[in-house]
Amino acid sequence: MNDESDDPSQAYKNRAFMSSADARPLRILSEYLEPRSRFEHYKIDDTIVFFGSARIKPRDVAQAELESAKTDGGDVVAAEMRYQLSAYYEATRELAKRLTEWSKGLDESERRFVVCSGGGPGIMEAANRGASEAKGVNVGLGISLPFEQLGSPYITRELTFAFHYFFMRKFWFAYMAKAVVVMPGGFGTLDELFELLTLVQTDKIKKHMPIVLFGSKYWAEVINLEALERYGTISPGDVELFFRTDSVDEAYDYITEQLSEYGLDTTGPTL
Repeated sequence: MNDESDDPSQAYKNRAFMSSADARPLRILSEYLEPRSRFEHYKIDDTIVFFGSARIKPRDVAQAELESAKTDGGDVVAAEMRYQLSAYYEATRELAKRLTEWSKGLDESERRFVVCSGGGPGIMEAANRGASEAKGVNVGLGISLPFEQLGSPYITRELTFAFHYFFMRKFWFAYMAKAVVVMPGGFGTLDELFELLTLVQTDKIKKHMPIVLFGSKYWAEVINLEALERYGTISPGDVELFFRTDSVDEAYDYITEQLSEYGLDTTGPTL
């Protein structure tokens, strides 16, 4: 059962056991205790979480791909769509930078409202990049996937995480967040958005948590929340659980006003 590097006399050093089904509860617990220890050590009280697609590219990259498609006979339609979506990368980058500058100006002994992403490329990279450009610490809650790169170079090295369990990663998103920005994204983004909306709707999240849905045209095409209200499967007030905008200025003003009013007096996670 054990290879030569295992130490069967000490269970926690027995790698075969620690990787087994019997030790799954220990692995789950480690993805709670180890991040908590790091957050406490680096005095991270709470976060502003950015969700969005890993496939959205920076403007310069998308523009180069579009020009290449036009000259080399590539898929121009797909390249044009990537170029249009790159506006969300740049909006995320700018918003994360401005929010980081704002949070650094608060008169607090510990770090407040630190930018946090899912630790991957695309919108996640843009959020960490913007925070890094403001010279602020930032968090990347990565997930080990076979087709996605982990660990953007813009994430604060000591606050780079690699989760195995999606549900533990989502726990840390919800537990630490004091505000959330949802940019256009796919299945993962929809999963994260609807889980948060469900937690807020059912009062499982008791803290006041502003949610910004950024990209009106995209979200109006992708999800018809008004239809849910019309059919009576959600309450009329549920469509007011988030703030919709296409403006970095509006998103910044809304988040900072909400956090100034409701978030400053509440230190640390409340879930």
